[in-house]
Amino acid sequence: MRSQTDALRLRFLGAAGTVTGSRTLVEAAGRRILVDCGLFQGWKTLRLRNWAPFPVEPASIDAVVLTHAHIDHSGYLPLLIRNGFRGAVHATTATRDLCGVLLPDSGRIHERDADFANQKGFSKHAPALPLFTEAEGERALDAFRTTGFERTVELAPGIELVFHCAGHILGAASATLRVAGRKIVFSGDLGRSNCPVMRAPDPVREADLLVVESTYGDRLHDPADPEDALADVVNRTVARGGTVLIPAFAVGRTQIILYYLDRLRRAGRIPAVPVVMDSPMAIDATGIFRRHGDDHRLDAATCATVCGSARLVRTAEESKRLDQQSEPMILISASGMATGGRVLHHLAHFAPDPRHTLLFAGYQAPGTRGERIVRGETSIKLHGAMVPIRAEVESLDMLSAHADADEILSWLRWFERPPAMTFVNHGEPAAADCLRVRIRDELGWRVRVADQGEIFDA
Repeated sequence: MRSQTDALRLRFLGAAGTVTGSRTLVEAAGRRILVDCGLFQGWKTLRLRNWAPFPVEPASIDAVVLTHAHIDHSGYLPLLIRNGFRGAVHATTATRDLCGVLLPDSGRIHERDADFANQKGFSKHAPALPLFTEAEGERALDAFRTTGFERTVELAPGIELVFHCAGHILGAASATLRVAGRKIVFSGDLGRSNCPVMRAPDPVREADLLVVESTYGDRLHDPADPEDALADVVNRTVARGGTVLIPAFAVGRTQIILYYLDRLRRAGRIPAVPVVMDSPMAIDATGIFRRHGDDHRLDAATCATVCGSARLVRTAEESKRLDQQSEPMILISASGMATGGRVLHHLAHFAPDPRHTLLFAGYQAPGTRGERIVRGETSIKLHGAMVPIRAEVESLDMLSAHADADEILSWLRWFERPPAMTFVNHGEPAAADCLRVRIRDELGWRVRVADQGEIFDA
């Protein structure tokens, strides 16, 4: 029989049966460690979970481990702190710097959306309230404690943390927790093995328990050359006098798109139309990208050129004037799934005109505007009004920052022995189950798909 100090429990509080809302609670050595603290996104039924009480008392959590900065992994932190969490948030330095942009910006968007709903009267709530505020996003940063890759950090007596480069975005990590002589590994979001901008994921060799993501667990990325595909879209759109509108994640995807556009423009493969970055968050994130050269593959000169290749738009007035421009341009704006941000008013302007192209360059969670547009819906609701989609719609999944199924399996093959149990999470049901079957059949491991709310005692 195990002693109480040896007892180990995993509780899957999010990203189980869906991609978003990453939250896994580790209970061991009399402590509670929360791995990731994200918001649910997409379908309304998922987003409503963000408003529900946290499944355990936040004050009872000793520490949070953050694998990377994206809001579906970090965005619940302001609420956790508001509701009583007083521990440290452990992250890489780049993740902390990016959260310094993302969390206040997310709060600002929540406030703006609530204000707009109250002005226009289309909210079912009176008054509409923000999920959290910009000030709460700022305050969350005080809890961060940073470390580098492959360094050991004590989270609590008897519990240690080591981060490994995951290659997904700047600062993204896989995480190993060492407790009671056992190793629990969380893959985090794994990046591509051959991305020219981001580092490939580092191998992890040992795990007693493993939690692995499955965003693209049921598919392979298009093997087409991203430069060729992007050039085709730009040339086709500009030839008909249109603008390419790219809803892009401010962190990661924007910088990769800038890299490819700069290469195409220098090679003379696309016209010299303006490239515009209309996202204060993306502008700030690009500055952080330049400061963290060890986290990506670009040398200092190339990084400076790429990051300086777009016209930067910060003010709301400048952003609105872009919609009055008649000449073609390539317009990059957040958010990447069209769930909020300035891209919404650009969509309202450009989507009804068939000259333009809406180019999606990353994963679109089911239920988001981006996913519905890519799926072929002919109209979309924006700020309370239905907007027709007559623009060309393209999706270049080869620009994704997520490993595909083969790349996930390649990463798993680095392990020197099978974990006692592998849990598949962070994927839609079909993707998670497909990856489960491949892990079982190709690696011979014990593996199961994590269920929302599931408790596993080891």
